[in-house]
Amino acid sequence: MTPEPPTRTEAGPDEAERRLRAALAEAAHEVAPAPVPLAAIAREGRTRRRRRATALASGCALAVAAVTLTLVQGLSPARQSVPARPPVPVQQPPAPSPPSPPAPPRPPRTVAPGERVAAGGGWTVWLTDDGKHWSGPDGYENSRSVTDGNVDTDRPGITHQAQGDARGTFHSGLYYGTTDAARMEITGANGRKTTATLLRLPGEPAWGVWYASTPPTPTTSPGTTTGTTDSGTGAGTTTSSDNTDTTGTWPEDRVTLYDTTGRIIATLP
Repeated sequence: MTPEPPTRTEAGPDEAERRLRAALAEAAHEVAPAPVPLAAIAREGRTRRRRRATALASGCALAVAAVTLTLVQGLSPARQSVPARPPVPVQQPPAPSPPSPPAPPRPPRTVAPGERVAAGGGWTVWLTDDGKHWSGPDGYENSRSVTDGNVDTDRPGITHQAQGDARGTFHSGLYYGTTDAARMEITGANGRKTTATLLRLPGEPAWGVWYASTPPTPTTSPGTTTGTTDSGTGAGTTTSSDNTDTTGTWPEDRVTLYDTTGRIIATLP
């Protein structure tokens, strides 16, 4: 028995595929394609090329700068660090020197009647009940009485005898009218101060003896200068002189007697 050929409704897979392709082709012919945007594509291409060129140029510039900096740093000599200078101290003006304090009190030294006291420079002083005695290196000798009525021991006062030459001047005298004497000071014409030594007899009588030596001054005469001056202070001040020789500079000296509290008891002149 011979088989019958397949009918149209019983087509195989190949026929179905052929028919599908024919339908799709027919549909495609019926669709009108949109125009291609060639100008926009060209502009986009140019923009992308410019961006790549700019990025490449920037990268090259950075690379060149980095290489240049490296070369400069490699070729530049290393800087040596300069040590910091210590701060310069500010010079302060020197503080003014404080004034010299006055010499401490030197209470009178008690000596026995007739006891010889070496006063320096060959001079010798001693006390007796009638007054003061002294002698010089050249054999000179003199005395000053406290009992002849010329000294009023009821009032504080000072006498001043001086003998000097180009080598210096020896000063001595009496102080009287007080038992509180503690310091005697001589002030020269040039302002120089010299502290004298005080002597007294036992029993604290109201009188005593003082002495001091001062260096020569430009106005001291080359010969020997002698002089005697007395001064009393109290309610008033009296000054008298006897056997006074004004040659030399000793009359310009000021003699001041202080008590234990620093109060002035008597001055001359």
